[in-house]
Amino acid sequence: MDARDTDLKRELDATLHARRDLGDEYESALVDSFLEKVDQRIDGAVERRVRRQFAEQQMQTARDSRSPRATDSWGERFGFGLVSLVLAVPLSAIGGGVAQLPGLLAAWAGIVGVNVVQAARTNPNLFGRRKSSRDSGWED
Repeated sequence: MDARDTDLKRELDATLHARRDLGDEYESALVDSFLEKVDQRIDGAVERRVRRQFAEQQMQTARDSRSPRATDSWGERFGFGLVSLVLAVPLSAIGGGVAQLPGLLAAWAGIVGVNVVQAARTNPNLFGRRKSSRDSGWED
């Protein structure tokens, strides 16, 4: 039993005590007052639940709109690969010239890393990751 239930129980006890004190002529007014409080409690719970679901749907919509698949075309992926290879030449020369083989390996590790991240971003299932199959229904 949580705090809201104890508050409601207290309200019911107070209503029953007031009925005993005031008599039968005030019974309908007391019951109406108690039911009004119960309705407010239910309305508040429903409103919180609807707001939470709405916020979750907005977050999901925002995540989906930022999805790389929605904006990345074949040309963008091809261009990224081409720019990556073009930049690989001077990076290899600088890395190899400054630090010989370790510098060359570091340059190519960076190039490969950037391309792996780009590939994973544009194709989320590439490395076995799966989207959550969580339903966006009205479950609680």
